[in-house]
Amino acid sequence: MGMEKRKLDKERIIAQFHGKEKGPLLIVLGAMHGNEPMGLKAIAILEKMLEVEPITNLDFQFKGNFIGMIGNMSAYKKNERFIDKDINRQWSQNNISRIRTSPLESLDTEDREMLDILNTIQEAVDLYKPQKLFLLDLHTTSSHGGIFSIPAESEESLALAKKLHAPVVKGMLKGIKGTTLHYFNTENMPVDTIAVTFESGQHEEHKSINRAIAAIINLMRSIGCVKSDDVENIHDQILLEYSKNLPDVTELIHRHAVNEDDEFKMEPGFQNFQAVKKGELLARDKNGEILCPTDARVLMPLYQKKGEDGFFLVKDIL
Repeated sequence: MGMEKRKLDKERIIAQFHGKEKGPLLIVLGAMHGNEPMGLKAIAILEKMLEVEPITNLDFQFKGNFIGMIGNMSAYKKNERFIDKDINRQWSQNNISRIRTSPLESLDTEDREMLDILNTIQEAVDLYKPQKLFLLDLHTTSSHGGIFSIPAESEESLALAKKLHAPVVKGMLKGIKGTTLHYFNTENMPVDTIAVTFESGQHEEHKSINRAIAAIINLMRSIGCVKSDDVENIHDQILLEYSKNLPDVTELIHRHAVNEDDEFKMEPGFQNFQAVKKGELLARDKNGEILCPTDARVLMPLYQKKGEDGFFLVKDIL
């Protein structure tokens, strides 16, 4: 089958690169939250990098199939986190069964987005017939500070997350529900599947693009799409430099959930992985002050209008 016949012609797909040699299928998602565009920019730039690499490096060989996709296309077009509901809290077996069996006219915006994402991934699997599917979900945060990766609850996902050269946050799947990591696994997919999430920095920080590119390339190296000899050290250095003085592995110990009626407002100036002390003022809501329950590090403090998570607290493991 020729390369062109394997290409998917859909607006959701923003990048495709097929190696001559069979290998894994790597799907990279950007803008699962519509106000996080840096992942999409990274995907588009990386596609160009792959296209020109064989010109400057005659020995370069890509093994496998790379597809870059927009997550929540409707929200992305409006630069909103979501339209009707947070799409990255909806990926459960029961919810997807409902979406697949409901009349199309009864589905809201995010339901339709999810249905199209699932159909597009299924089509990609059917066309390429990989032995293994890897999914990387790119995100950014409303706060500044450290980058980090989030593994699914599997040893393979944890091993891949550690190879991205950024702090790893374990236990997030127990703190929140319905993320891509909850659903995209071998149990729910037609092929052996491993997923990882990577947070590359702040929403509007342009260096978040470089860090996302480096993460994708490191993942490609880890799963055998590209040879180690073809990966420049700069990609490791970009991530290692930004991860300097941060813990290698942390674990979630607390999540502060919020809803629209809480009038939640994070105190200004907190950054990812900033150390906080028990009793320290972290935020306020309609009921008053919200104090830190224990010594920890704060993660993803909420500095945007939409969101169900006020902040997370993590503890160092390594």
